[in-house]
Amino acid sequence: MKIRILTQETSFKSDFRFCSQFNSAAGSIMDNIAEGFERDGNKEFINFLYIAKGSNGEARSQSYRAFDAGFISKESLEDLLGKTERLKRKINNLIITLKTSGTKGYK
Repeated sequence: MKIRILTQETSFKSDFRFCSQFNSAAGSIMDNIAEGFERDGNKEFINFLYIAKGSNGEARSQSYRAFDAGFISKESLEDLLGKTERLKRKINNLIITLKTSGTKGYK
C-alpha cells in the first residue's frame, strides 16, 4: 500500500515503466504468499515463500533506485527499508517453521 501511494503522489508517477515494476514487485510478495498458502503442502508453500522473499528484495532494491533518482525522500526510503527488512524476517521465520513442523500436507 505504501508503494502504491508513493508511486501515485510523487514525481516518479510519470516514469510509467519504473512505477509499474515497483508496484508489481510489491504486489508479487503478497500474491506469492497467497498462492503458496493455497497449495496442498509445505514443500510448495515454502517454494512460493522463497519467491515472495525475492520479490521483497526487488522492492527493497527499487526503493534505493527511487531514492537515487530523487523520486522519494530519505524518510520514505528508510520507512520502506524498515518495512521490507521486517517482512523478510517474517517470511524467513515462516519458512523455518514450515521446514521444521511435522505437518507436510499433500505435496
